[in-house]
Amino acid sequence: MRGLKRIGLAAAAVVGLLTIYAASTAAAQGATASTAAMPAATIDTGDTAWVLTSSALVLLMTPGLAFFYGGLVRRKNALATIMQSFIIIGLVSVQWALWGYSLAFGPDAFGGLIGGLDWIGLRGVGVEPNVDYAPTIPHQAFMIFQMMFAVITPALITGAFAERIRFKAFIFFTLLWATFVYDPIAHWVWSGSGGTLGIWRAMGALDFAGGTVVHASSGVSALVAAIYLGKRIGFGQERLEPHNATMVVLGASLLWFGWFGFNAGSAVASGALATSAFVATHLATAMAAVTWMTMSWMHKGAPSVLGAAAGAVAGLVAITPGSGYVTPPGALLIGFGAGVVCYWAVVWTKDRFGVDDALDVFGIHGIGGTFGALATGLFATTAINAAGGNGLFYGNPQQLLTQFIAVAATWVWAAVVTLIILKVVDVTVGLRVEPHEELAGLDASMHNEPAYAVEI
Repeated sequence: MRGLKRIGLAAAAVVGLLTIYAASTAAAQGATASTAAMPAATIDTGDTAWVLTSSALVLLMTPGLAFFYGGLVRRKNALATIMQSFIIIGLVSVQWALWGYSLAFGPDAFGGLIGGLDWIGLRGVGVEPNVDYAPTIPHQAFMIFQMMFAVITPALITGAFAERIRFKAFIFFTLLWATFVYDPIAHWVWSGSGGTLGIWRAMGALDFAGGTVVHASSGVSALVAAIYLGKRIGFGQERLEPHNATMVVLGASLLWFGWFGFNAGSAVASGALATSAFVATHLATAMAAVTWMTMSWMHKGAPSVLGAAAGAVAGLVAITPGSGYVTPPGALLIGFGAGVVCYWAVVWTKDRFGVDDALDVFGIHGIGGTFGALATGLFATTAINAAGGNGLFYGNPQQLLTQFIAVAATWVWAAVVTLIILKVVDVTVGLRVEPHEELAGLDASMHNEPAYAVEI
């Protein structure tokens, strides 16, 4: 714990320096952005239909994640694990409507650091377009689309502390994390209400659909949570095997399907950019699945089915920030890199560093999101998206530096604030279940319900 505290203090100093740098850059660039001509607000039914459909697709990703995680845990924890993802849909949806959306996307309150409470309870968020975000769809359509991102992000973290967290602690952690980690980072990267851009958006950081906002933030937070809660009973001494591999593949397939809404939907219109993001998403995912399977085949002597599923998810994660900025060949290269980098990140996290990140959240989402954000700084091109930027391979090395700064700040903020939240929840309600509850399984000890009526 002392080591974590020292890391937290050092990280706080780093984020302070990064914020000062970003704020100075944002001040210069934000002034130009705020005076730019805004597009006319006219609702387009095709765009609206696509964004509403994409919202439903992104919502489906959270039950898909529930199956993915539920199959990876032991049978005695399957229902509890599925419950965590399922109840987050309700919990974060309410938080988002009451204050989360206002903090993340509302009119700026502190120079690009966070939104104010102007839109609390969705006050002023109606069916007319908001030209700062999406001039051709109702404001509520944009809000509900972004809600689904806010829902799945803390659900990703649950894989790190699977099989050992109290349900009450999980509820409090989720609400605090969504408010103090997700909402500020979303504001930094995506906000633009009233023409005032979030600090990373004004600096020129590119994150089309959430490589930093969703995956780097949740992955780093997952690592901190796994270290703080400690290892599961029996970790490193017995095989803690997934109880249902078919459920894992089903979950990965639902994630793959829903991710088209996640990435292509982020174009917030049904045109060429959505098509490009759709194609890039599929190509990167396909390449990563094949690559991870091949890596496991070479490393362990067999083409792992679960490895192929994990590789697909890694590819989805890695292409997310660049999906609206890269060409098809760039997407294939990102997918290949994700298959290699994330595979070894998962292996090293457990085998070399001994961290019980139960369902490999850090290796897949933390490293995958980070790799994808940096790869965007390499492969992005304005030939795909004129509103984006060129990366290093298209003559702009500054973009890679900008991506690095945004990722580093995300890592620091997520790590420090997550550690504080974990400590607060631990002191107040207690984080970890008792040993006898863990041995009995969370299905019985937390919910008094079995996942299966008969033994399997």
